[in-house]
Amino acid sequence: MIFKENFRTRLTDIGKDNKIKNKALLQILEDIGGYHSDVVGYGANDTLKNKTTWILLDWKLKVINRPKYGQTLETHTWVRDKNRFFTFRDYEIYDEKGNICAIATSKWTLVNIETGKMERITDDIVNAYTIEEKEVFPGEKLEKPVIPKEFSNEIEYTVIRKDIDINKHMHNLYYLDLAYEALPEDVYNNRPYDNVRIMYKKEIKLGDTVICKYSNENDRHTVVITDKEENLHAIIEMK
Repeated sequence: MIFKENFRTRLTDIGKDNKIKNKALLQILEDIGGYHSDVVGYGANDTLKNKTTWILLDWKLKVINRPKYGQTLETHTWVRDKNRFFTFRDYEIYDEKGNICAIATSKWTLVNIETGKMERITDDIVNAYTIEEKEVFPGEKLEKPVIPKEFSNEIEYTVIRKDIDINKHMHNLYYLDLAYEALPEDVYNNRPYDNVRIMYKKEIKLGDTVICKYSNENDRHTVVITDKEENLHAIIEMK
């Protein structure tokens, strides 16, 4: 099933030239995925009943025509594939004239809220969502990003209460905020970048101190987030 919802760009969504920010685009995608799950019985209000919650593992976003303030965006999402423990969700965003604005894909896992362990994605769950064969990045797989060998900039950050989501982890969109803080000034001023990839490896919790290290290789801006022992939390790529 292809699920559809309209979103209107707000003042808080826009950045340079009154155009929507990458974080706001990802927020739209996160919201419509949540609405889709609400409809089929695996949303936020069903967490206690099902004893499970969806955890995001990967984003890949490509902006084709960046929307401006005040536009109404028709957003589509669907589940396109799954295996025993992972499922993949794709997205399309259109403007009022039917022009494609952005496409994205994502990877999710289902986690038991009592044990913290991954749950098997059963046929009942798959049948509730109804898998579509359509792919926005045909034939492409979400391979693990390469960690650069050298870094030119670094910041340290300690997680505070506003960063925490309903799963008691740092909210997935705030990883992009951290990545922007690690960018050198000239790189930051050249945003927004139309290709964004975020791979999540290990959750960040309240009070954790993380290190965000920046590298530029072949015009690909990469921020690696680790703890102080260099255990990987996430990799963010922008281009």
